[in-house]
Amino acid sequence: MSQTIGKRQAAPDSVTPTPQLAERIQEALGQNVNLCYQCVKCTSGCPLVDFFDWQPNQIMRALQLGEEEIALHAETPWLCAACQTCTTRCPQGLDINAIMEFLTREALARGIPPPLTEVKIFNEAFMREVRLWGRAYEVGLMAEMKLRTRDFTSDLDLGAKMIRKRKLAFLPSPVRRRRQVHALPEAATSVAYYPGCSLHSTATEFDTSAKAVCEALGINLIEPKGWVCCGSSAAHRANPEAALRLPLENLALIEQSGFEEVAMPCAACFNRHKAALHEIREHEEAKAKVDEELDYEYQDSVRVSTLSEVIRHRRRLEQVTAAVRKPLNGLRVVSYYGCLLTRPPEVTEAKHPENPTDLDELMAALGAEAVDWSYKTVCCGAAHSLTRPDIVHTLSSRILHHAREVGADAIAVACPLCHTNLDARQFQMGLEWSLPVLYFTQLMALALGLPPRAMALQKNMVDPRPMLVEKGLLPAA
Repeated sequence: MSQTIGKRQAAPDSVTPTPQLAERIQEALGQNVNLCYQCVKCTSGCPLVDFFDWQPNQIMRALQLGEEEIALHAETPWLCAACQTCTTRCPQGLDINAIMEFLTREALARGIPPPLTEVKIFNEAFMREVRLWGRAYEVGLMAEMKLRTRDFTSDLDLGAKMIRKRKLAFLPSPVRRRRQVHALPEAATSVAYYPGCSLHSTATEFDTSAKAVCEALGINLIEPKGWVCCGSSAAHRANPEAALRLPLENLALIEQSGFEEVAMPCAACFNRHKAALHEIREHEEAKAKVDEELDYEYQDSVRVSTLSEVIRHRRRLEQVTAAVRKPLNGLRVVSYYGCLLTRPPEVTEAKHPENPTDLDELMAALGAEAVDWSYKTVCCGAAHSLTRPDIVHTLSSRILHHAREVGADAIAVACPLCHTNLDARQFQMGLEWSLPVLYFTQLMALALGLPPRAMALQKNMVDPRPMLVEKGLLPAA
């Protein structure tokens, strides 16, 4: 453990092994770290290994040996992007991501200063916005990050571009939580629509195109009034109680409104709600506690689906193809699923978490050439967009380079954060070329022959319209 690798901190000269931390993890998470036999799959699959001081398998070994000093002072748990790759691939079924998140909380509880204060500040700022407004307020979040980190210059170029594109909501939209919820008559024939915080601000093009596509396909979406933020990655890392309560508050609202299914366009929102369902199904005491907090006994009658799943099981692929008016002939598309649509499979219930094909099949149904590639679930940097953009630049540029190498004309995505990292930050990566990154619903709107306002292509940072004109898929201006 004392050999120096990369920028790892030196191990203490003298270590007194103590099992208490491993016991705390077992008690809090039900995770037995002694099951780890150092197969190194967590490390070999982790996209952030180049940035860690101690590799994930080394943290696990430190926990086994009682070397708490290493585990609680390491940068690694704070840099974990929560991509769930390690958890998905662990042959022993260990939730390594949850262990990393626990270590950050335990370190703070013991008064150990975080080695990466910006991550702690992000978590605190995010949860503060949710407490104040019920939803994430991105401008407020960014302002607090700037003030507390005293970094007033970075990302000014990105901010200016987002303002010009009108992708930032300057004022918060406080949630009016509903005290009494009544069933909606139309709920029986409709799908609840949970847009998540981003689709009301930085991802408005996703919101606009998603609603337009579903309307064109005869799928009635209804956004329940009073929904709250799911807590995203900040709650899972810093406040597990909120990470359970917030999604269940939404599902209780949707269930009481009479819906049997909810569509969640945002990958993070989908994953966090599915994680909450998995938690209450596995742990009765957790469900009982949140039922008491909400003053409602959740019946677990709501199906949580991604938007592509809703489209796929409510309209067969041949029906989607029959609705196409402008086939995407000649357009080579790679589908990028990101981390959270499919992983871990025991939470998402994905049949093929490492090689999903839902979006590929949708693109093919639109007439596009769905290009297979090996980066479809590789992490883009996730929430480090605001804490460590250098990590995002490195990971996202790899994805863009590989998409270009396989001859893609565009990348189709289904996650607002992935879109921000790949599209909005692309100009910061020093590339000599650009590659359009579109929400899959924007491409669907194009193929269905919907009007330009339904596609909202003008909102994309990398303008896809010149490429689409060149391909003959849009008329020349």
